[in-house]
Amino acid sequence: MSNLNNLLFGIYPYIAIFVCIVGSWIRFDREPYTWKADSSQMLNKKGFRAASNMFHIGVIFILLGHFVGLLTPESIYHHFISTADKQMLAMVSGGFFGIICFIGLVMLIKRRLTDDRVRATSKTSDIFILFLLLIQLILGLLTIVVSMDHLDGSVMLLLGHWAQNIVTFQGMAAAAAIEPVHIIYKLHVFVGLTMILVFPFTRLVHVISVPVWYFGRRYQVVRER
Repeated sequence: MSNLNNLLFGIYPYIAIFVCIVGSWIRFDREPYTWKADSSQMLNKKGFRAASNMFHIGVIFILLGHFVGLLTPESIYHHFISTADKQMLAMVSGGFFGIICFIGLVMLIKRRLTDDRVRATSKTSDIFILFLLLIQLILGLLTIVVSMDHLDGSVMLLLGHWAQNIVTFQGMAAAAAIEPVHIIYKLHVFVGLTMILVFPFTRLVHVISVPVWYFGRRYQVVRER
């Protein structure tokens, strides 16, 4: 097992998670008014609702699928479905929602880059995270193509073992599990970890925003007579 593999898939995940947690905590504590997505809907509504809905519907189902698929041990899901069938289900559903998400994301990127008003109010981090999401989504769709060469579910088991070893703090075992898989899967995992790393510094923080304090906050004077 190479040192680079150990670093990227056995150690880097914990670096990314640590930075995500600590960075989010610091940003929420020191800059709470930046904890938002800076919606640009009021600047130009044309095509925004369709693009946003397609992107969010797709990404929500993809994230749920990854969470359940990677973190559910085979000893549990084997009571309901085989590994091979689970892989086929992941390929079909992931491909469907991945394409929906891809179309919505491309529409959002086009809007942000070509609309003068939206572009003028965009931060560098806004454009960066959109393209990082696009790269990650393309890699995810490519894994479906690569998966056609092995429909027995063997690679899904390895990826599942990697994720489960990470959450149980067995970094080296995780690195060993993922080492044999195709480079496309490794790139997909690496970019995903990088998104976790940069999470606190981008608009993605709105994903974990819950307005629990909204109902108890003091009135804000917007304009005086």
